[in-house]
Amino acid sequence: MPTIIDGKKISQELKDDLKVKVAQYKEQGIEICLAVIQVGEDKASSVYVRNKKRACEYIGVKSLSYELPETTTEKELLDLVKELNERDDVNGILVQLPLPKHIDEDKVIETIDPKKDVDGFHPMSVGALSIGKKGFISCTPYGIIELLERTGVEMDGKECVIVGRSNIVGKPMAMLMLRQNATVTVTHSHTKNLKEVCKRADILIVAIGKKEFITADYVKEGAVVIDVGIHRDDNNKLYGDVKYDEVAAHASAITPVPGGVGPMTIAMLMKNCVNAVEIQDLKGNK
Repeated sequence: MPTIIDGKKISQELKDDLKVKVAQYKEQGIEICLAVIQVGEDKASSVYVRNKKRACEYIGVKSLSYELPETTTEKELLDLVKELNERDDVNGILVQLPLPKHIDEDKVIETIDPKKDVDGFHPMSVGALSIGKKGFISCTPYGIIELLERTGVEMDGKECVIVGRSNIVGKPMAMLMLRQNATVTVTHSHTKNLKEVCKRADILIVAIGKKEFITADYVKEGAVVIDVGIHRDDNNKLYGDVKYDEVAAHASAITPVPGGVGPMTIAMLMKNCVNAVEIQDLKGNK
């Protein structure tokens, strides 16, 4: 039987650790504040935003909520972001994606002050990650590293194959695994002999966005398998990018869907909010 990597349990442990740290900062007169902006009423986005507010409340971070109508113009949104950039009482700014089609997501992300970019999407955050400088890290890959570390998975010297090259998961994941001294291969839709490449992996991280795409014949016996995918069927049942039951029979450790990577994303957002204290050198200002 493989080790089931329990993201719910690990994310709770992490939030409990952060709660203690936030309380210590409050004793020093430092209050952390996250501003969350949602444009429109996308149902999935509303769920995520609600969960982020709950997580803030749990660890003791103040949250400001801006729920803007679908008709909000790009200029109105950018003006709000610029205003929040200037506010000393706001440490993190998160604009919930996706945005309505008339708003340029890249322009919005690039307008956020990199020192308040708790999603880790700003080009300066990505650049800092790629050269090992201090900065915010994209929450999902950051959470995967935390899962592997807290489960005791050895990464140093291991062969890691990442399926998917998105800016949010695949590319930052590769950078983080390199930091852990893994040997990293990033695969994508143009990769030839994908099965053979995946079968080399000691650690297989799947973020391809295709329901149950990875089957047992992609997985080396004893590999650690991390499933980033999330898909709902007509009955609202959740599936990942990995055919779980089939792959679990061959893996040494595996993340379930739900309850694996998902809960870690919000936990790492909270960690980024707490890390803002050091990134913004707030302790030096007290």
